[in-house]
Amino acid sequence: MTNNNSLSHRKEEPEAGILYLVGTPIGNLNDISPRAINILANASLIACEDTRKTRKIMNKFSISNNLVSFNKENSLKKIPKLINDLKEGKSIAIVSDAGMPGICDPGEKIVSKAISQGYDVICIPGACAAITALVSSGMPSSKFIFEGFLPKKKVDREKILYEISKNEKTTIIYESPHRLKKLMRELLHFCGGEREIFVARELTKKFEEHVSNRIASTIEFFKDKEIIGEITIVIKGIHKEKNEEINMSDLKKDLNELIKAGLSLSAASKFLAKKYGIKKSIIYNLI
Repeated sequence: MTNNNSLSHRKEEPEAGILYLVGTPIGNLNDISPRAINILANASLIACEDTRKTRKIMNKFSISNNLVSFNKENSLKKIPKLINDLKEGKSIAIVSDAGMPGICDPGEKIVSKAISQGYDVICIPGACAAITALVSSGMPSSKFIFEGFLPKKKVDREKILYEISKNEKTTIIYESPHRLKKLMRELLHFCGGEREIFVARELTKKFEEHVSNRIASTIEFFKDKEIIGEITIVIKGIHKEKNEEINMSDLKKDLNELIKAGLSLSAASKFLAKKYGIKKSIIYNLI
């Protein structure tokens, strides 16, 4: 075990008994560093989500090494063996299918275990879809919230969607292509159609696409399209002083409460329109 809390005088990489987190391309295979190539070529073994995808990188750069599968299905079984490999003095490279390992994959589990056992963990930085989309969006990037893939369970999913609707910071989420349209409808319900959004598809690849618009317009853009490729979505935070950022879901609740209290739809719409400074017709049409 190293765990000497000092990484200032490292030997030639890769070193024995070190766990390396290696950033790999998110699309364009040329987006990989010489340092990453060296680690992949010379580590004792490479633990990867999908050996077929990692092999494409290896073939591109004429790398030959021992690949072992390490994904969310088998990670709990594989971690003890990998920790034992570190104990034996082996160097291990962890890679995800694309981007930085440890983000939305089991890389974080082995990092936590390795550190708890006293082993050094070294990151070889590389591409990250979340950061690539964020800086491409033009939205505020000094403070942001990363949610990754939203939960599938309805109650957990709606809790996060509600939080996103209230966030003043920029939010970044991942989504698969076949669920994008459903997510857009959910964002429309929770955030309203006027919230600014940036959808990045096929980042760094030949057919990279950016769609920057309001949620309602983005839904219309994708309505009749077949969507392929991994999706990264950046959602602008609310500015409470701006009328267009009023949460439509909350507004509808206010409207229903006023009607239950005895006001007519017309009177309740007029009251809320004056309160929030928006057109009466927008509120009237919520019901």
